[in-house]
Amino acid sequence: MTDAPAATGPVRDRPRSTVDDDRQIRLLLVEDDDGDAVLVSEHLQDAGLDVALTWVRTLDEAVASLDVDCVLLDLGLPDATGIPALERLLAAGAPAVVVLTGQSGGDTGVLAVAAGAQDYLVKDEVDGHRLSRAVRYAVQRRRLEATDRELYRSLVRAEETNRLERALLPTPMIRDERLEVRVGYRAGRDGVLGGDFYDVVERPDGTVLAIVGDVCGHGPDEAALGATLRTAWRTLVLTGTRPADIFGLLEVVLEAERPRPEVFTTVAMFVIPPGRRTADMYLAGHPVPLVLGPPSELPPTTRRGRALGIPVGGTWHAQVLDLGESWRLLMYTDGLLEATVGGGPERLGKAGLLGVVDRVLASETGPRPAADPAGLEDDLVGRVLRDVRALHGGDLVDDAAIVVLGWGE
Repeated sequence: MTDAPAATGPVRDRPRSTVDDDRQIRLLLVEDDDGDAVLVSEHLQDAGLDVALTWVRTLDEAVASLDVDCVLLDLGLPDATGIPALERLLAAGAPAVVVLTGQSGGDTGVLAVAAGAQDYLVKDEVDGHRLSRAVRYAVQRRRLEATDRELYRSLVRAEETNRLERALLPTPMIRDERLEVRVGYRAGRDGVLGGDFYDVVERPDGTVLAIVGDVCGHGPDEAALGATLRTAWRTLVLTGTRPADIFGLLEVVLEAERPRPEVFTTVAMFVIPPGRRTADMYLAGHPVPLVLGPPSELPPTTRRGRALGIPVGGTWHAQVLDLGESWRLLMYTDGLLEATVGGGPERLGKAGLLGVVDRVLASETGPRPAADPAGLEDDLVGRVLRDVRALHGGDLVDDAAIVVLGWGE
């Protein structure tokens, strides 16, 4: 690479043309003729265009110098000529390219634009004004194209996130209007959907099954796996699979679909018979749900099972909870437990979560609401999520999902 022509950047006391955001344009000139390179430099000075000009003589040098905003490319170089030179430069990741051609007639310029150049200029016809305008417009068009592409990608990502959310966080399938069902979810700090999922389904005989799960890790692969497991669970429930067999079949799906062999999933599941006085609780390495009060409490756990996907022995058995005539249960993922208190090192933990829940319950007034899957900010689920977030001092580090089931007055 040689030094750029001596005169670069704006000249004093001349009007200065700029791109809209007033940033200096980093310009790469690919030209093997010394005289033409000097003319380009002088034209830029005449136009008062603020540029940082780099001059190279060959295409190989140009390919190694593409950290710029715009390239002025001569199509007659020692190591490449014509449209193939442009195509090679674009394939190497060149930004906006303005072609310089010595041919005033023919289709060279049109072919260059068709191949991906932003514009073309005939050397004998160019002056400072035309060169400045071509460079500024090329840079702006390229930036607009990049913005459009990023916007499109954002829209695609948003739509994909919406599809995953619908798969992870479905509307509960409940016919019994006397049963309270409330659900809620908050994404973690980075806003990327994780692998937390929930579902609630009522079978034709009136039995209600509810699940909350958490795929280890965070990101699109975990979210996709969580959506797959949630869909598989609902399918097993709707096809009448015995509750005792569900976790084993979910593990088969997990092992077949997980992106890496070390990925596991924790799950909690309730099976509530039509009489609504008891519940069978199944735990697969998941935090113990709460029996709400006040005072709320953690039920004794004597039959905990391993997480799904962990290569150790053991299975899953139901622990029967005697609920009585009036009760409420709260299932959750560990994003709530991992919240900090006041931004310090202390974690909220189970005792802290019990305290938050009881404070929210103590402030409840009026009759207990009927089924409402919306997870609004002014209901039990929404207020617990809001209060935990307030204690943490902002968005939670991990995702958090909650399901509340209730019966009676």
